[in-house]
Order: sequence, then C-alpha cells, then structure tokens
Amino acid sequence: MRYLRGTAGSGILKCAGTDIVRAAYDFDTYERKSGEITRCGEIRLPAAYLVGVFGRPDVELLTDDGELLHLKFSERKLAPASDAAHVDVIGQRQMDAPH
Repeated sequence: MRYLRGTAGSGILKCAGTDIVRAAYDFDTYERKSGEITRCGEIRLPAAYLVGVFGRPDVELLTDDGELLHLKFSERKLAPASDAAHVDVIGQRQMDAPH
C-alpha cells in the first residue's frame, strides 16, 4: 500500500438519509497494489450522537467540500463516552454545489 495524502475537515453526519450532527474527520488515502484507492481514519462528534449511530450500516458524511462519503465503522466496540471512532470510507460521490 502506498500513502497518498491526508485530508481533514468537517461536515454533516447523516444516518438513513437524515442529518444528525456536525462532525469532524481526519482521513488518510492509500493506493493498493491493485490500483484501488482506499480511505480510512477518524470521525469526531459528541459522544451522545456517536453512541446512536455506531455500528449502523447507513452512516454517511456530507463534507463541507461537497463529498458524500459512505462510512463503515471498523471497530467492534465503542469505548465508553468516546467522541471518536475509526471508519473506512466504502463509497463516495461528489454532490452538486448549492445554488
């Protein structure tokens, strides 16, 4: 795997298409030997909201830059009162800029 770059920012965490809360992210991007690009890293949001979405399969992050990232939690358990979790980006698309 070859490291390409890191990205950080914030956006709106969504679950089942519903806006939940603002969240911060810090992701690293890698290229696999097959040429596939993967991203993973950490999201941060208030612990009470993280508990409610942790482990769900329908979590997305709409970044302030307009990317809609489909996330998968990589940990099996969430530490008590944690406000951060490790995720893998399993899909993404660029959203239209707001008018």
